[in-house]
Amino acid sequence: MTTALDRIHRPATARAVRRLRLRPDGALTPLGPKAVRLTAPIGALNLSDLAPGAMAAVAALAAAEQTEEELAALVAARDGDAGLLRWQLTRRRLGTVGLLEHSVHLVGDGTGPDDGTGPGNGTGTGTGAAADEPLARLRPVGRGAAEPGPTPDPTGQVKLSRFASAAVEDGALLVRAPGSPLAVQLTTRAAGLLAALADWTSPAALAQLPGGLPLEAVRQTLRLFAAAGLLAYGAPGAEPEAEEQRFAQWTAADLAFHSRTRRPTSVAGYGGTYRFGDRFAPEPASPAPFPGAKVTLPVPDLDELARADRPFTEVLEQRRSVRDHDEQAPITLAQLGELLYRSARRRQTFTGGDGQELADRPYPSGGAVHELELYPLVTSCAGLEPGLWHYATDRHELELVSAPSPATAQLVKSARESSLMQADPQVVLLVTARFGRVMWKYETVAYPLVLKHVGALYQTLYLVGTAMDLAVCGLGGGDAADFAAASGLDYFTEGTVGELVIGSRPAALRQDVGVPRAPRREARR
Repeated sequence: MTTALDRIHRPATARAVRRLRLRPDGALTPLGPKAVRLTAPIGALNLSDLAPGAMAAVAALAAAEQTEEELAALVAARDGDAGLLRWQLTRRRLGTVGLLEHSVHLVGDGTGPDDGTGPGNGTGTGTGAAADEPLARLRPVGRGAAEPGPTPDPTGQVKLSRFASAAVEDGALLVRAPGSPLAVQLTTRAAGLLAALADWTSPAALAQLPGGLPLEAVRQTLRLFAAAGLLAYGAPGAEPEAEEQRFAQWTAADLAFHSRTRRPTSVAGYGGTYRFGDRFAPEPASPAPFPGAKVTLPVPDLDELARADRPFTEVLEQRRSVRDHDEQAPITLAQLGELLYRSARRRQTFTGGDGQELADRPYPSGGAVHELELYPLVTSCAGLEPGLWHYATDRHELELVSAPSPATAQLVKSARESSLMQADPQVVLLVTARFGRVMWKYETVAYPLVLKHVGALYQTLYLVGTAMDLAVCGLGGGDAADFAAASGLDYFTEGTVGELVIGSRPAALRQDVGVPRAPRREARR
């Protein structure tokens, strides 16, 4: 009679099994008795002149996960041993173009310990394995070869890269490294490896963890980690990621953002893919108007400005970040209106071929989406009450969003401290993005496009402000949560992506904040 105690100490027959399949977002289309077409988000591959066994093997990969041995048996049964070499070339081709997924399973009879406390010591005496328990999967998420890396030595030192990141996607835990076209999907049983790999260790040590995996399962899972670039370079005491400047200067978040947006092969979709085109309608060019008071702004005479403005080269060379404002003669409503009109007014609205309402403004915008909005937060402006205002680019008017409040005071305080000003700035010009305007069309590059647009708007405001003899200073950061509190707008729908301080320029500038003196000229009359 077998007792529970016998079951706890009886070695289980759990073993690591490697399988592969065609990526599930792909499709197989027969093209004839000897040819098929494989399609996936990364592209398509035609396989022709396939022998019967090879055709059966490809069909099996599309239907379910297979071991290499099962595939070889399918081929050998129909094509003989001579067909195996041709099959290996075909199978390698599938992996090279990123059409395969590889997985590691723990297969056993379930007779190991059932209390979850047994150590995985490499003999299969970990927790009782289910008949077939998936552990990890190597998933192509971009365009590139998808093949497991080398099998690590049991006593070799391994560590998770400090650049690796984990996220939930489509109900699965995926671990990725910046720039890699591959990710590793982990199940609950294997997810504990992440914490254990936070410092240098070995496959053998990982297999000894309480409730851990058998040694061979650990080694096969680490092969997937290596293929996806998740393991650190170097060895204990010699870690390039931490010691060499080219690696040390990057945070994980910064490198992930840079790599994801500047390496198109690391993602499935890049550019104008319209990934939300069949789920949501495009947002209009104009946001809903605010219900507060409206102030119609005077329209400047562009023909007169063209005659009176300084030459472009002079304006460009005299552009400076000016952090001083003339408290005795603050910026006027007419000056603020002219700055906004010349920099950001909407000159035209039209409908694109994709049905999205597009716009034209003085500064460029990818796809003419023009998602940026401007919110002057006024503390001192002749002719305009203090408060948070929205600039309606289509109507050239200001709408009151909020009267002065503790929330707006926090925004002013942050801008003053960031710009090293001694007094509150006359106007904090808050730049927001209506994210859906960009993200409805663009994939992966949407937020980088927003930041590029902010840079274009910054320079436009700087040059117009310089031509007008105003003080302009762009800020390097701000708190979008503070703006959400002050405006009442949803953080995820529209949020700040830039800030500038604007005001009247004094005759003499402080020289204690690292701003070189620019030549002064008489103010235009």
